[in-house]
Amino acid sequence: MKRILLLLTIVVTLGSFTKKEITWTAIGDSITYLNEHQDETGNRVTSGYMTRVVSKLPNIRYINQGHNGWTAVGIAKEIENLGLQKSDVYSVFLGTNDWWSGQPLGTLNDYINSTGLKTVYGSYRIIINKLKTLNPDAKIILITPMQRVDFVYIANSNNNAWGSYKEKKGQMLSQFADAVNEIGRHEHYKVVDLYNKSGMELKTLVKYKRLKDPETGAYKNYSYPDFKDIPFNPDTDEYPYPIEASDNTFDGLHPSDKGYQIIADMLVKIMKKY
Repeated sequence: MKRILLLLTIVVTLGSFTKKEITWTAIGDSITYLNEHQDETGNRVTSGYMTRVVSKLPNIRYINQGHNGWTAVGIAKEIENLGLQKSDVYSVFLGTNDWWSGQPLGTLNDYINSTGLKTVYGSYRIIINKLKTLNPDAKIILITPMQRVDFVYIANSNNNAWGSYKEKKGQMLSQFADAVNEIGRHEHYKVVDLYNKSGMELKTLVKYKRLKDPETGAYKNYSYPDFKDIPFNPDTDEYPYPIEASDNTFDGLHPSDKGYQIIADMLVKIMKKY
């Protein structure tokens, strides 16, 4: 009898320390999408931030709702067609494509007053309204866009973009990060502020960009900010980010393993409390 009681005590004690399974839906763009598509990174990435989070928090099961190249406006427009499921936790990691494509940012009033798809603030309201409809008790985590230098797509150098060190259509990427932080404060949501608090700054995103010296024509490794004004010709020049150039990103925009680990670590600090 004592042995049975002892076993029951052990089972109950162990059960009290077993965390319940949590379902997490991660909504995002290519940075989220690539978690399941490492081949599209030239296999420079071994695992994305979701895989890294659940390796630390095995009671969490994630659903990847990353959409390559999409904006917050695009996600909001298609919100009813994405097959979003009821989850315990949602994260929303968008904004960098909105900045590059010139989507009007708007103001917090567009969020508060639900003004719709014409601004990024209004689009975030549509997204968050949908998540609240799916599960009013869900935890919602907002993730700001991260800083970026000159992006060159590893599979097609003609797909390239300058970094967040200058404006695109009169807007700075930092303003989009500020918007996510402002929505987070308004809703009292946790925010993973990659733009300001991750340590992934412009000078740490790549070790160098390999470009032709304009005077000699010889290839040279330029670190940030020296490479900003050196021309790159996608039709004739070599891919400017050899694997050795990787730092927190492998192509100026998308995180490397190092960058994904930083994102995961910041999420784990929040999600381990759930």
